[in-house]
Amino acid sequence: MPVKHFKLEYGKKFRLANIDPNDTGAVHDREEVEAEVERLKEQLEALQNKLYAEKKQSVLFVIQGMDCSGKDGVVKHALGGLHPQGFRVNSFRAPTEEEAAHDFLWRAHQIAPAKGMIGAFIRSYYEDALITRVHNWISGSEVKSRFKHINRFEKLLESGGVKIVKIFLHISKDFQLAKLRNRLTDPTKHWKFDKNDLVERESWAEYEEAYEAVFKHCSSETAPWYIVPANHRWYRDWAVLQIAVEALESMNLAFPESDPELDEILEKLQE
Repeated sequence: MPVKHFKLEYGKKFRLANIDPNDTGAVHDREEVEAEVERLKEQLEALQNKLYAEKKQSVLFVIQGMDCSGKDGVVKHALGGLHPQGFRVNSFRAPTEEEAAHDFLWRAHQIAPAKGMIGAFIRSYYEDALITRVHNWISGSEVKSRFKHINRFEKLLESGGVKIVKIFLHISKDFQLAKLRNRLTDPTKHWKFDKNDLVERESWAEYEEAYEAVFKHCSSETAPWYIVPANHRWYRDWAVLQIAVEALESMNLAFPESDPELDEILEKLQE
């Protein structure tokens, strides 16, 4: 049963308003997909094992979305079964003094996944063409320039064997409001609340416009954007798991050829 996600094509005009964040396709509740979710997790773990053993390629999940869209939750619930030895998560926040002294892609390049590894960027280098645009910290011409640099950067990573999987978690403004209220009413979630989220919420329409520009200018056949309706967490996780498994399966991963000497060693051990 394929999940309903939206794979975007480069240069195609796209409106977030045309996709319902509540959409779950023909599936009505999590119980219908629980068995498949477990199967997908096992598939993903097996594929990671091949990737790690092969050590010729790597994977980078770029996870974007509005505040409260569940970026951390995706890593915890959809990708949480990955072996930590071969999986690294990095969250992009305001650049440090050292990072700000370099070009905007410098910090991303340093932590790109090595061969055999899977990396996940919670937010990413795309923030430098999103929040900077919304708050007019950079000019329109600089935004376009950054789009070009991002496309070249992704091509560079791909040429080094990195499979880039870009996922946008699509939620509604009302859903975000409910999540923010929950963080305020539940004492165990107070630590999650950030007053700045309310400030950013006021620029919802501007963020949608900025994201739509990213989807139009920074998508390709090899590194497209996937839009995942994410108001329902169970559906979000199911969708991301399917996207992840499809991505790794497309890499034609294989275990390294066995060393003939190992057969001799095995024979000696059996004597």
